Amino acid sequence: MTAEAKAVPPAVTTPASPPLTERQEARRRRILHASAQLASRGGFDAVQMREVAESSSVALGTLYRYFPSKVHLLVATMQDQLQHMHGTLRKRPPAGDEPAARVAETLMRAFRALQREPHLADAMVRALTFADRSVSPEVDTVSRLTTAIILDAMGLEAPPTAEQLSAVRVIEHTWHSALITWLSGRASIAQVKIDIETVCRLIDLTAPQSPQSPAEPSPQPPPPPAKKS
Repeated sequence: MTAEAKAVPPAVTTPASPPLTERQEARRRRILHASAQLASRGGFDAVQMREVAESSSVALGTLYRYFPSKVHLLVATMQDQLQHMHGTLRKRPPAGDEPAARVAETLMRAFRALQREPHLADAMVRALTFADRSVSPEVDTVSRLTTAIILDAMGLEAPPTAEQLSAVRVIEHTWHSALITWLSGRASIAQVKIDIETVCRLIDLTAPQSPQSPAEPSPQPPPPPAKKS
């Protein structure tokens, strides 16, 4: 771990930040773009805060006001990548008939997008691994985005139940773990696909059961004829 990765300040409770102005948002976009470009070329270690500041044409002090550490910056970069991915998936939604198949297709499409930029993917995943409590808001946003991608693919007609949300969390953890094992060379793409398809079966298992109509009473045999006296 580099010194920049270690230099994450302790968690501090601060009031909510005011919304960024148009100029500040443009500056933030330049910073995130520079971070992604550097990570794509050389991974986690290639993202040095001074180089990010130079590439995005901001002062180093300004960069630290936006992102207190490299870990904050790379987790925000992953958030930005997921937002872009979410928009793309909404324009071209999965075509499967069943929710489990749609979620598996969606997550494999997201996986292949990260596969095209392995150094960037590795840098973002390492940042998530290094993140401490001070990065919790950014990590939570990444988790919420991943959850939103999965729920969109499920195409629910009603709000998700507690069991469905639990299944989504397990799917999210499995997808993240599969990404780590692939990046470390311990799993093939074929194995990742099997794992994703397997865990997505939880969606079927946790789907609410439609209420069954009450069983009709079985017909009673007619009474025997009365005996003649």
